[in-house]
Amino acid sequence: MLGIIRQKVNAGGSPPILAFGQRIRPAVSAWRGYSSAAKEMTVREALNSALDEEMSADPKVFLMGEEVGEYQGAYKISKGLLDKYGPERVLDTPITEAGFTGIGVGAAYHGLKPVIEFMTFNFSMQAIDHIINSAAKSNYMSAGQISVPIVFRGPNGAAAGVGAQHSHCYAAWYASCPGLKVLAPYSSEDARGLLKAAIRDPDPVVFLENELLYGETFPVSAEVLDSSFCLPIGKAKIEKEGKDVTITAFSKMVGYALKAAEILAKEGISAEVINLRSIRPLDRNTINASVRKTNRLVTVEEGFPQHGVGAEICASVVEESFGYLDAPVERIAGADVPMPYAANLERLAVPQVEDIVRAAKRACYRSV
Repeated sequence: MLGIIRQKVNAGGSPPILAFGQRIRPAVSAWRGYSSAAKEMTVREALNSALDEEMSADPKVFLMGEEVGEYQGAYKISKGLLDKYGPERVLDTPITEAGFTGIGVGAAYHGLKPVIEFMTFNFSMQAIDHIINSAAKSNYMSAGQISVPIVFRGPNGAAAGVGAQHSHCYAAWYASCPGLKVLAPYSSEDARGLLKAAIRDPDPVVFLENELLYGETFPVSAEVLDSSFCLPIGKAKIEKEGKDVTITAFSKMVGYALKAAEILAKEGISAEVINLRSIRPLDRNTINASVRKTNRLVTVEEGFPQHGVGAEICASVVEESFGYLDAPVERIAGADVPMPYAANLERLAVPQVEDIVRAAKRACYRSV
């Protein structure tokens, strides 16, 4: 399939390889506020272990998508699962997103728990009728008689040098639809705990991963490694506490926000960084409580600015905490253009750490 990234990750964890022989640049490493860590785990390993444990615990769970079996996943998320669970529960499909997504929704109608993998969420556009009209609306339209316990998962947003048709962030698209739950993990803890929650949930869940985070390593505690570990859907995490400005972010942008907070701290600005984790439902209480403490807000996302996740957060804060704001809200988002292919233009089209720093300083009335 032209334009699709084919990653072959060896046991040594070398950087992923593009179809055209280029290496993907690593995501920015950021300070992470974790304590009592027992070991380290990549996001890829966290997702793999969550799938493995949920498939082991519940025979109704199965995985379906392109190259999830024999090839062990385009990004090696499903490595080892075909050998362990067999072709009846790890199903390779033709290149037909509309077909296998519809099959998955039908299986969910009958009580199974499909996990549908898209090689990139850009290709979910081929299946959006099944996701929205068949999965998201069926519980309501059946007066609660039909549950649709299905997970749609795969990489979302910009990667590196893959052009406009493989770089779109769909967080705002899917989060606008009642009946769906939309999750966007950042760390290994997020990936493991949220994927388990998604698989166990009785409703359809859109699970937005990030390709450039798959190889990122994060510390995880013994609690996270326990097979019963699960994170609540709809609850954000305060990654770093602060008192001068609130920064909200999700997925890869959380790392950028933490890096920006480090830089701001050197200039005497204490930033509170909120990892949204859940886009729908959105943890409005945590966001508004933080803004009422810091009196300033910066939202960060990779997607387009118009009708974005940041716009919804801004509306919530204006509606519920307007009297607490000491400065205009700052929104950081991707450029309002299709993603350029050229590397220099691509960098300009997605938020960078320095953009977040400048926005936070503006909110604090510091010179930029």
